[in-house]
Amino acid sequence: MVRIRVLVVDDHRIFAESLAAALAAEPDVDVAAAGSGPAAMRCLERAAAEGRRFDVLLVDADLGALTAPGAGASAGQAAARTAAPGARGSVQGVQSVPGARTASASHPASEADNGTGGAKAVEGAVDGISLVAGVRSGQGGVRAVVLAEKDDPRRAALALQAGASGWVAKDCSLQRLLAVIRGVLRDETYVAPALLTGVLRELTAARKHRTESERLVESLTPREREVLRCMVAGLGRKAVAERLFLSPHTVRTHMQNVLGKLGVHSTLAAVALARRAGVGPADLAGDVVERGGQLA
Repeated sequence: MVRIRVLVVDDHRIFAESLAAALAAEPDVDVAAAGSGPAAMRCLERAAAEGRRFDVLLVDADLGALTAPGAGASAGQAAARTAAPGARGSVQGVQSVPGARTASASHPASEADNGTGGAKAVEGAVDGISLVAGVRSGQGGVRAVVLAEKDDPRRAALALQAGASGWVAKDCSLQRLLAVIRGVLRDETYVAPALLTGVLRELTAARKHRTESERLVESLTPREREVLRCMVAGLGRKAVAERLFLSPHTVRTHMQNVLGKLGVHSTLAAVALARRAGVGPADLAGDVVERGGQLA
């Protein structure tokens, strides 16, 4: 029997452990849970290093909402908020698992507890969609499914753009969730029919904005594009000048030209437009540039 390895990532401990226990009851599923984005990345990296990669990541769309106001909050406080009335919903058929521990057929404690002896590590907030993007870039073989409390076409579209294979309501049935898990492993993408029209509209609009952004970036000279990449990397005028072997005055002129051609009035707006166009940051590690005005 081919086993499916699933990692549940949710900062609501009761929900995460209950869902993991319910999934582990399936004969072909091994499952573990993590309580934060950084913990999930450590778990994925450790599993990959040990040759037992996860197949599917189930990640809370609102990951980090509990810990964002105070990253130093204790695990007990986080768990208490999870158990409080009005806490976020759960997959049907899961909430009835009383006092469930996170289950994994091969590693029941080490992955679930993240080496803390049962205490959930509360770290810097990482939202679910950002985690999906990070996993997509670092571990492309892992399929990600986002679990959400409510229908939100815009966020669902963002999740798909980040590399998610599905957007599933948290109040869906366990059998539906299992069907989605098995479906994404066949390279299927799942979005609820009620969301489909809105998601397609959002994706079409995003593509339109990207196309316009790409057209504007293409109007830049090679040197201006290099300056833009330095701006995306967060370099200031002096740092850009040192990197490109130019005078600060020349860099200032290039930056003004970049803003003018892109039709924006600030560096932040230029960086946002560059990101939409798919422009990445300059490779600061390599630090190989052409001297003089060869690219001007």
